[in-house]
Amino acid sequence: MPLEIVTIPCLSDNYAFLAHDAASGQTALVDAPESTPILTELEARGWNLSHVLLTHHHWDHVDGLPGILEQHPAKVIGAAADAHRLPPLDQQVADGDTFEVGGEPVQVLDVSGHTVGHVAYYMPQSSVVFTADSLMALGCGRLFEGTAPQMWASLCKLAALPDETIVCSGHEYTQSNAKFAVTVDPDNAALQQRIVDIDRARAEGRPTVPSTLALEQATNPFLRASDPAIQAHLGMGNADPAAVFAEIRARKDRF
Repeated sequence: MPLEIVTIPCLSDNYAFLAHDAASGQTALVDAPESTPILTELEARGWNLSHVLLTHHHWDHVDGLPGILEQHPAKVIGAAADAHRLPPLDQQVADGDTFEVGGEPVQVLDVSGHTVGHVAYYMPQSSVVFTADSLMALGCGRLFEGTAPQMWASLCKLAALPDETIVCSGHEYTQSNAKFAVTVDPDNAALQQRIVDIDRARAEGRPTVPSTLALEQATNPFLRASDPAIQAHLGMGNADPAAVFAEIRARKDRF
């Protein structure tokens, strides 16, 4: 049975996620922006935390961890490459490693670019990937440490997952990302419909995260650098998709 995934809004625009296995009672938390909403959700559901999966070291993904561990002394897992900047880890992991939560395998993917050492966690049996600030809803993270080729390689790795994969990313940036996306992909009917859906969801106070990989493939310009329409719009027909991605990222930074 797939794990139950719960989206928890934190801070002003962050998301944390719980992944719960009813059979074993194990519950994993992905990232810890702040403690109070996460502890409140755990208490409301009567769940005990067994694992914490950290994606990268930025404060808005880890600062809530001490308060959470005071009440839930869970096993903390994070990237070996980022261990010197993360809270103390019980288990260090790297690209290609696999561990289990609730009897389900969790695959570790290095998705460096936003930071060096950023990882994503893919649970194939539940068809869910936790991408934090790598692949985001209609966007991707800013390149604070990595390079454009590095991020493009990371996005290609994520894009190779099955279309039905649920993408749990780290922020509610979708509405602002949409305003940019339409500037580089103006004739995309799927994108136009997604913008309508996003605006309706936000007007009703609903999150736009998670999304699906199929939806991101159809509408997210950062995954569509090989699309002829986007290349033509940018004046980069038949260019290397990595170069097109770099141009899209640069335009977003100036947007």
